[in-house]
Amino acid sequence: MPQDAQGKLEEANKASESDKEGSRGEQRDLSASLGVSWPASDKVSSWTDQYFRRTRQIVEAFGDSQVTYAVFMRRPVISAPAIAIAWLKARAEEQGFEVDIDLCYDEGKWVGAGEPLMYVSGPLSRLSELETILLMKVGPACVAAYNAYTMCADLPKVSFLAMDARHCAGTEMAELMAYAASVGSDRAKRKVGAVGFIGNATDATAHFFGQSAGKGTMPHALIGYAGSTLRAAEMYDETYPDEPMTVLVDYFGQEVTDSLAVCRRFPERAAQGRLAMRLDVPGSRYLEGLDPAASYAVLERHAPRSIRGYRNEEELRYLVGAGVSAAAVWRLREVLDENGFDKVKIVGSSAFGPAKCRLMAEADAPLDVVGTGSYLPARWSETYATADIVEYDGEPRVKIGREFLLRK
Repeated sequence: MPQDAQGKLEEANKASESDKEGSRGEQRDLSASLGVSWPASDKVSSWTDQYFRRTRQIVEAFGDSQVTYAVFMRRPVISAPAIAIAWLKARAEEQGFEVDIDLCYDEGKWVGAGEPLMYVSGPLSRLSELETILLMKVGPACVAAYNAYTMCADLPKVSFLAMDARHCAGTEMAELMAYAASVGSDRAKRKVGAVGFIGNATDATAHFFGQSAGKGTMPHALIGYAGSTLRAAEMYDETYPDEPMTVLVDYFGQEVTDSLAVCRRFPERAAQGRLAMRLDVPGSRYLEGLDPAASYAVLERHAPRSIRGYRNEEELRYLVGAGVSAAAVWRLREVLDENGFDKVKIVGSSAFGPAKCRLMAEADAPLDVVGTGSYLPARWSETYATADIVEYDGEPRVKIGREFLLRK
């Protein structure tokens, strides 16, 4: 590569400084989304923290105040506020009060640790009960968008598919995460010309990626049902003859053998680029024909720089270890090309988070597509958004230690 993946990311981060000067444009319309509709005003109290409910009762008894909240996070993120803002506006409309949102960083902008993402102004009697749920919808999306961005920026020529739904805690989270992936992807497209996320696995959230339906071909269950990888491919082809086909080839531990068998059975698909092999090798074993020594040899042939110098245990696992390693991807590419199937694509899945994508980039792994849900936040404690009131009836006031939140 002309420059390593970390260098590309640092370059993108440096360019992102201009975000701070960006205009504050309109956020996307999410009025029909699940995250905007839930919870409605009549359910908010039962889902909010009790001390906020009591604050409302006290304020209503002693006199309301127009306040301004600063919403921020303790780590760098990508701004992904649209669902949270749409939800807040919908609740304000239902409850009949005015809310003013001063968005400091548009959707997709880089936000530094401790920098307010937005200022939210309105009556304390109303906003106090909405804080809990507002923060639920801010933090996780911003961290997931950050992860999605770094992954797409590190592998700018690779197409990504969001396959996070099965890892989400319910449909509301699944929607929030799909939205976040689209935000991070769009930023990578703008900043480094990445292909980014081209779709996802479910119909419900396909619209975030400009699609009308989810994408995907076959799970391991279909291979088991069919009894062989080749038979599963034949069943798929008979059912969806006009659709591109991606075949899972790791079920029987014969990734090389089964890939070649499928290619030879469908030579037209292979020649037309309408056939792909998906590697989802479990971390308990190596790709067919590989072991540690053979894996090092593969990378020595194709990406020697990636295995020179010190590597920690995690990095070695992604490069030459068991599972879907860079060596495994290169080995399958070698075999396909040697047998005349150079148009057949390779799809990688299994734990393709930010760290793994960075190592795949350093090894120039010949991936065409990555299917992943691993942009979901790995440390949930990093997703905690916070809101502090910084103005009461126009007077700046915030607890000691949070003066950095006051409006400049």
